[in-house]
Amino acid sequence: VIEILKRCTEKIGIKQLLHPGHTSFGMSVFNLSNAIMGSGILGLSFAMANTGIILFVILLLGVAILSLYSVHLLLVTAKEGGSLIYEKLGERAFGWPGKMAAFGSITLQNIGAMSSYLFIVKYELPEVIRAFRGLEEDSGEWYLNGNYAVVLVSIGIILPLSLLKNLGYLGYTSGFSLSCMVFFLGVVRLLTLFSYPLTCQSLASISAANGPQLDPHAPVHSAVQFTPHPEDMCTPKYFVFNSQTVYTVPILAFAFVCHPEVLPIYSELKDRSRRKMQRVSNLSILAMLVMYLLSALFGYLTFYDHVEAELLHTFTKVYKFDTMLLLVRLAVLTAVTLTVPIVLFPVIITLCFAGKEFSWIRHFLIAAAILAFNNLLVIFVPTIRDIFGFIGSSAATMLIFILPAAFYLRLVKSLPFRSPQKISATIFLVVGIFFMIGSLSLIILDWIHNPPGSKGAH
Repeated sequence: VIEILKRCTEKIGIKQLLHPGHTSFGMSVFNLSNAIMGSGILGLSFAMANTGIILFVILLLGVAILSLYSVHLLLVTAKEGGSLIYEKLGERAFGWPGKMAAFGSITLQNIGAMSSYLFIVKYELPEVIRAFRGLEEDSGEWYLNGNYAVVLVSIGIILPLSLLKNLGYLGYTSGFSLSCMVFFLGVVRLLTLFSYPLTCQSLASISAANGPQLDPHAPVHSAVQFTPHPEDMCTPKYFVFNSQTVYTVPILAFAFVCHPEVLPIYSELKDRSRRKMQRVSNLSILAMLVMYLLSALFGYLTFYDHVEAELLHTFTKVYKFDTMLLLVRLAVLTAVTLTVPIVLFPVIITLCFAGKEFSWIRHFLIAAAILAFNNLLVIFVPTIRDIFGFIGSSAATMLIFILPAAFYLRLVKSLPFRSPQKISATIFLVVGIFFMIGSLSLIILDWIHNPPGSKGAH
């Protein structure tokens, strides 16, 4: 098996280095932007509520800059290492352990990302159908079952898009997906400007009438606990420090993970060069930085301390059958559904057989198997958020900090170790190691105090 994987990645690496790319600059930007954008955009307003506006902006800019630097290290390493395959770079740097570290991190990260997208489909699509039919409560119909919704969307939409032979064709769906998220952002902005009749003050009145919505001493269903403050809940705060603040950086780091897709997109780029791909990365991360910032700011300024961990849930409290909210749900569902094939692509290209040409049957079987596994996770594992949190904390840190810096230090021979570039990469590596240890420790502590099987977990 080891020999097969070795020969396979060598063959793919040689082909990707030699074959000319066919994807335009604009399509590459769309693809990478869509790979960056994920379900985390719905939780950024909640993160801002637990850091304050100014501190959140500082952290967001910091993580974006670190992500750009990480992409720079990866592109330089790919040029020096002579391969556009992440796993091949790992093998050339550290042998088989490096190869498996890269492959394992990419696979775990992508499985976690795809599972989060499918969870949105599971919980939001039945609500959209229920809103179309005007049903106040779940009537028990099969099409209101989220498990059926996930399977049908996977078979009818995600699997056909995953069968495309190269990543360039997905640029068309990427553009449409990003348009859906821009629409989501625009609606949140309109709510902030014109403030629907029931917003923060109305939610405060509802909370006062119904009693506290969350018991701070009860087990919670996410790694981030939210205890609303009784006073000044509808005024913006600029600096906030509480027990939830430490979770903001891991959330933002996961939101900017795009490294598994950087090299495949680079290999498909027309007239590719390292500088051109760096411009693609700069523009994509800048676009997502602006979208993340505006989404977090507008959502927070609409609901302030009442914002929940998933922004759509906060809207649902106010408008169950509102047309605008229904359109927002459809936009988010469309965006996350069209993102899954792009996240799936780098996993598919690494699972092949040496010495064989492209096979539609093999391509179909691999894509179907991965989607089936993700469907099983979403359907049968009630505590997927705990698995997802652990995978995100470890895999995202590996892909952003540890692996690019380690590969750079090992493979780039043209610079002495005491050069400013290598010293910066070493510091980057050390920071990544400490960050991973710290974030994983927080996840484990959360599991101890709030076990996965406790009340409220799902």
